[in-house]
Amino acid sequence: MKNEILIQRLLKEAEQAALQQHTRRHFLKESAMGFGALALGSLLGSCGTNSSEASSSLFDASNPLAPRSPMFPGKAKSVIYLHMAGAPSQLELFSYKPELAKLDGQDCPQSLLEGKKFAFIRGVPKMLGPQAKFKQYGQSGLWLSDNLPHLSTVADEIAMLNAVTTDQFNHAPAQLLMQTGSARLGRPSIGSWVTYGMGSENKNLPGFVVLTSGGNNPDAGKSVWGSGFLPSVYQGVQCRGEGDPVLFIKDPDGMDRDLRKASIDAINKINHDQYAEYQDPEILSRIAQYEMAYKMQISVPEVMNINDEPAYIHEMYGTEPGKTSFANNVLLARKLVEKGVRYIQLFDWGWDTHGNSASGSVDIGLVNKCRSVDKPITALILDLKQRGLLDETLIVWGAEFGRTPMQENREGKDMPYKGRDHHAGAFNMWMAGGGIKGGTSYGETDEIGYDIVSGKTEAFDIQATILNQLGFDHEKLTYESQGRPFRLTDVGGKVITDIIS
Repeated sequence: MKNEILIQRLLKEAEQAALQQHTRRHFLKESAMGFGALALGSLLGSCGTNSSEASSSLFDASNPLAPRSPMFPGKAKSVIYLHMAGAPSQLELFSYKPELAKLDGQDCPQSLLEGKKFAFIRGVPKMLGPQAKFKQYGQSGLWLSDNLPHLSTVADEIAMLNAVTTDQFNHAPAQLLMQTGSARLGRPSIGSWVTYGMGSENKNLPGFVVLTSGGNNPDAGKSVWGSGFLPSVYQGVQCRGEGDPVLFIKDPDGMDRDLRKASIDAINKINHDQYAEYQDPEILSRIAQYEMAYKMQISVPEVMNINDEPAYIHEMYGTEPGKTSFANNVLLARKLVEKGVRYIQLFDWGWDTHGNSASGSVDIGLVNKCRSVDKPITALILDLKQRGLLDETLIVWGAEFGRTPMQENREGKDMPYKGRDHHAGAFNMWMAGGGIKGGTSYGETDEIGYDIVSGKTEAFDIQATILNQLGFDHEKLTYESQGRPFRLTDVGGKVITDIIS
């Protein structure tokens, strides 16, 4: 009886709020704007619709997260994107440059500095040889450093991109460009585009899940998993590694699950009435998010629990239940893939290696960071393969830019440790699984890893290839906003066919 009274009260309050909103909107529209609004509306109508009025054949008003077929049969059904926020040095991981070792300690040639922009390099820096040893691994002979001993065992599963480039050399805009296709705020992230295009296979879980480690979010903040101008139902849902996986997922004191369901039904009844009147797609997103939040109460705690994984899996990944760690997040990513989540984005913070501290050096800090990711990433590849999931799961590893072949220096400051500055010109990324041709190496840089010689690869090419493996033509996956169709890859992008099996 008490619950019924509370539900009736909620309904009454929601109806009153809707009536007030209705009254304010009509007053503003009919009194303040009057005939001017009609004239302006006709002008805007001739130019196209705005984002709130935009519609698309992919947006299902009744169920925006319903599973949808791609444009053509894709080889991948899901994506796990591993972003090393801060940008590790490719010259200590993947880019074997023996000639750079010969130049160690020499003054950097002026030809490498003139007309170039750097984040911190001032004056004439010294060249810095590789701070790691390299060997070739697998039948493919892929070059890897001794910082990645575990990854070397799966070298033939990897397609290495040696000549990735960007036009951004500061962290936040470079991260935005890599994850949203624009260095400016406001564009949808890759995961949002994928979820918009494919929906979700699991009606009780989000289609796009974000996991972070390293103690901080990326420099660009939560915008790198935002939905931009797409309906907000497609934005990434950030889950935590310890405590409640999602904040406020538990019922508050005095409310049980039945009462929460009745409350959501009452609220969404008003939301449906508002949508019928205003046709705002964000109201549909609100309805879907209320319903998803209710379903997640049961499904999320179960899938985000790694305690019941067998001991050999914990040993394989190097996980520590109850803590927030990159290893734990990687294991969670595997579990989410098994449950049908389309896109899992992992951000690991702390890869900025300037040399201004031990933790930020290429010979100490980078080595320690590699130890925390090498084993779990390798385990992910092997675990997905043994479960028959690697062929349909695309793994992407990368960062926002690379590192310079010269030692960082700052005028007036002694750099106590060995470090490298931001380098937008050339760096490495790799892919595995999901129809990618393992054991391949695409692109080439010069003898010191400074400039690209062949196989130039941009952020748009990475994005186009991800969408292609999922079954989408990146030029045709669009959404109407601000009077024109937008796409993830803007006006660029080409599929990297050389690494596709």
